[in-house]
Amino acid sequence: MCGMPQQPPVRSTVSRPRRPDASMSLLTTVMDHSLDEGYAEAAARKRETGTGGVPKTLRAKLGLAVGLVLAALVVTVGAAQARIAAPELAKERSELIERVESATADADELEDEVDDLRGDVSARQRAALEKHGGGRAELVSLLSGATEVHGPGVKLVVDDKKEADQGGGGPRESSGFSDNGRVRDRDMQRVVNGLWESGAEAVAINDQRLTALSAIRAAGDAILVDNKPLVPPYTVLAVGDGQKLSTRFQNSVDGQYLHGLQENFGVRTSISAVDDIRLPAAPSVTVRTAEPKAGKGTS
Repeated sequence: MCGMPQQPPVRSTVSRPRRPDASMSLLTTVMDHSLDEGYAEAAARKRETGTGGVPKTLRAKLGLAVGLVLAALVVTVGAAQARIAAPELAKERSELIERVESATADADELEDEVDDLRGDVSARQRAALEKHGGGRAELVSLLSGATEVHGPGVKLVVDDKKEADQGGGGPRESSGFSDNGRVRDRDMQRVVNGLWESGAEAVAINDQRLTALSAIRAAGDAILVDNKPLVPPYTVLAVGDGQKLSTRFQNSVDGQYLHGLQENFGVRTSISAVDDIRLPAAPSVTVRTAEPKAGKGTS
């Protein structure tokens, strides 16, 4: 019988459901085999030979127990000591803070007392000059810096480079200074000397009056004037013929030196003539060695 060719029957197979974690094969392997095969084999060998696990003999068990007790004892003692020492350390810290605060307050009181004594000494010096100096007393007071002065002059501001390296250190390769844009004590020495040579009659830096006995020194990165630290910018006020003093200073060797600092190292400077400048008196003018020459007007 002829007919249409028959198609082979289609077998229906039941497929297994897909595991939810099939896409995470690495994680599944780690979870299913959490112990490395090498470690598993080593543990099996120890179990077979009886060398692994908890000690079997009473002596070994006692040794293990003693070791655990000692470890627990050490931890307990350390914790107890730390707990006992904590209040003592806090007490010592509090006492140290109180001592520092007390010493700071004492230093502030002594500094105020020193300032008062300096003012008293200056007043007595001015009185002595007026009594024994005759008509020259006022001039002597002005020249010695023992009295306040005012008059025309110049205002010179010297400041560090805008982004100077505050770490500092090391000298400038060209002339013995540091090449970092910081103003140094010897820079200010040259500025002040240049002003004196240009005709200044009285000079002060940051309201610190300079005299014939003044010293400009350095302590680390700080500039000291008569042992008092100053911070930039350094404002130098000089009494004199304002415009003439400014011109003379800028044309002097020291003025050119300051200009070189500005051009080569970024030191910031500005100078201007001022109609009226007021300078304070020097804190004290103490002479320890010099004596007046015996003669007319002296005793």
